[in-house]
Amino acid sequence: MAKDSLGEAGLHFDELNKLRVLEPEVDQKTRELKEECDDFVDKIGQFQKIVGGLIELVDELAKEAETEKMKAIGARNLLKSVAKQREAQQQQLQALIAEKKMQLERYRIEYEALSKVEAEQNEFIEQFILQK
Repeated sequence: MAKDSLGEAGLHFDELNKLRVLEPEVDQKTRELKEECDDFVDKIGQFQKIVGGLIELVDELAKEAETEKMKAIGARNLLKSVAKQREAQQQQLQALIAEKKMQLERYRIEYEALSKVEAEQNEFIEQFILQK
């Protein structure tokens, strides 16, 4: 009867016969919940460490990817630049070839003219020698 009157007052005895405010079952469930909460908090902490490491790794990979991307862009620009330089050089060489062809044509015409003059002079010399 004393236990019932204490129970109605909200006081209980535990397994060691100590006076408690909570019922033993509620106290046990509260402790289990606390342990589960502690485990959960530990697991969340581990999860945060893993996620933090993963984020660092992804950031590092992103930086490396960005560096490689910039290198690729630089190489592509250099390749375009070299291609443009070659194209410009090819145009310069084609212009030089055209100029040399024109010069060759002038020299050919001059040669033909000089050959004609030489033939005329040789004919004149032969006629001059024959007249004497």
